[in-house]
Parts: sequence; C-alpha cells; structure tokens
Amino acid sequence: MNIKHLEHLIGLTETGSFSRAAEKLFITQSALSRSIQNLEEELGGKLLDRIGKRNQLTPLGEEVVARARQIVQGTAALRFSAKLFHQGSGGKIRVGLGSGPGAMLMTPLLCHMATFLPHIQTSITRGSTELQLMQLRERKLDALVVDVRRVVPSADLHIEFLSGLRAGFVCRTEHPLAQRRSVTFDEMLAYPIASTPLSDEVARLIIERYGPQADPKSMTSLECEDVTSLIKAVSLTDAIFLGIVAAARGDIQKGILTELRVKPALNATAQFAYITLMGSTEAPVMKFFRKYVTQHLRD
Repeated sequence: MNIKHLEHLIGLTETGSFSRAAEKLFITQSALSRSIQNLEEELGGKLLDRIGKRNQLTPLGEEVVARARQIVQGTAALRFSAKLFHQGSGGKIRVGLGSGPGAMLMTPLLCHMATFLPHIQTSITRGSTELQLMQLRERKLDALVVDVRRVVPSADLHIEFLSGLRAGFVCRTEHPLAQRRSVTFDEMLAYPIASTPLSDEVARLIIERYGPQADPKSMTSLECEDVTSLIKAVSLTDAIFLGIVAAARGDIQKGILTELRVKPALNATAQFAYITLMGSTEAPVMKFFRKYVTQHLRD
C-alpha cells in the first residue's frame, strides 16, 4: 500500500474539497482523484460519498482514515528517527569495555553521553574479554574496547589499535614501601598483589623480568575484572596494584595512591584496541564513540 495514497485521503478529509486538498498537497486534482480511486480499488470499496459540494467519508472511509493517521504519523516518526540516526544524533550504543578501559572510560563516557548525546541509548557491559567476544559475535554488542593481548586473532574480527598505556605497581601513600627510593620485586611479594587476569603474553613478560616468583598464577593474591574495585582495595590496605598506572591517576593526583619505583622497571604496556565484527555496518553514532574513546585514552 502506498503511503502517499493514505496522505492524500487524509488531506482530502481535512479540507473536504479536491481543489483545496490538491493545492495543499501540491498535486493536480486529477492526480488526487486517481490516487483516491487507486486506494478504493485496493481496499475493495468506496471511501467517499459526494454529498452536495462536499465529500463525506463512508463507513469504510472513516475506518481507513483512523488507521491511516496512525500509519502516516508512525512513518513520519520513523523518517525523523532515521534522519537523527544518520546524523549520529539517534540510535543505540552497545559496547563492551575491558577491565582497564572500563576503569578509565566508564564514568567519563556516561557523563559525555548524558551531556552531549542525550537521545542516544547507551548500554555498557563489563566482564571477561572472552564473554564479551562471545556477545560481540552474537551481535549483542556493537564494539569492544579491550586489551588486545587478551584477544585471540580471528578472521571474523576487525581489530583497530587505539593506544598503549604504561603498566606499573601502585600502592597507598602510607604503605611501608611508599617512601622508598627503590623497591625490589621480592620486597613487594611480602604484600598482597592485586591485578586483573593477565594474558599469557604479559605473564611471560613479567616472569622474564622478575623470575619464576612473578608467575601471576602464584603471585596474585587479589584478582578480578573490575580495576576500580582493585584500586579501591589497594587504597584501603597494604595490597599493591599491578596494572595500568593511568587507571589510578585520579587517586595519585589526590595523594591517596603513589607509584612504586621498582627496580628493574616493568617496562610493559597495555595495548588497547577497538574491536568489531569484520564486514559489519557501523552505525553513524559509533563514529562519535570511537573518536571519544581514542581522544580520552590519548589524554
């Protein structure tokens, strides 16, 4: 069924005159007459009765007009939504954030969306990289921002490198080791080590740097995906955080936490990447999301 035919019927009903309706709709009277006739043929009955100089709706016409208004209004709303979508001002964002990106991006991203893109439905999930990759492949998520070292390369994944952030050891400023000019790895092992699950690549790097005692399987006392919770625990105890130093930047600036000067230095970075399904069509609003994430991580 042609939406234009319904719009023409509504216009005719509102004016009661073919001439006025044609003028309002910017078409000729003959074109309007053909449109109404086509609609009547398609619906199998008369929609209008000619009474004097006016056109009056038949019972079928009244039913059609009532439903036509809903259809036309819904179509107009759909067109408007599509316009916003293409402008990046509408639609949905469904993203998964890894432990590090989540600690640095979650709150700033939510504030940014609420302030500058309030009409966008924003959904952020946290969890293991393995679970989020499954959700991405099931199209429950549109994109991931995770440490690429925890992602097994696959032909169905498009991986776009974003930035590398330095890793280190962080503790509370009142920690017994905090004021030392340098700290050895063995000295840190006297205290709980808090970390997110580490990739095999990072684990090998740490073991090569500090020896077998640095194996995360035996070294780590506190492990979870939520970096924010780990950092909070470190600020309240003598535990030492092993991870992205930038994730603790806020508390370091406030003087709550400090980075330990470990010798030899760790010299490791987290490699963050933006991951989507290969060949999937990107919603316009996701371009804004990627730009924001890239800029925020760089800052």
